[in-house]
Amino acid sequence: MNDFKGTAKALTDLIDYQSGSIVSKTLVDKSVGTLTLFAFDEGQGLSEHTAPFDAVVYIFDGQAEVTIARKPVPVKQGEMVIMPANKPHALRAVTRFKMMLVMIKS
Repeated sequence: MNDFKGTAKALTDLIDYQSGSIVSKTLVDKSVGTLTLFAFDEGQGLSEHTAPFDAVVYIFDGQAEVTIARKPVPVKQGEMVIMPANKPHALRAVTRFKMMLVMIKS
């Protein structure tokens, strides 16, 4: 996504919803980390899994439920949550939502 470097972009314009699906778009993919946008249709989600690195989820449209170590964490537009490394986590769309996932590998 080199065409985005040095320009201001609205996150909501960079990814679109697709009915009954989860859409992802990777903006940065480096050995030190990734920056990925996701658009979840209502009711869609990612099943419980773990990652070896902390990951930041920032919701910029809609509302999600992030479950971390079996504890539900409601997250809405304008909010973020850090999912700790090696803790099981899952995501579910309460309403359709868009998020930015930032993973820093250390």
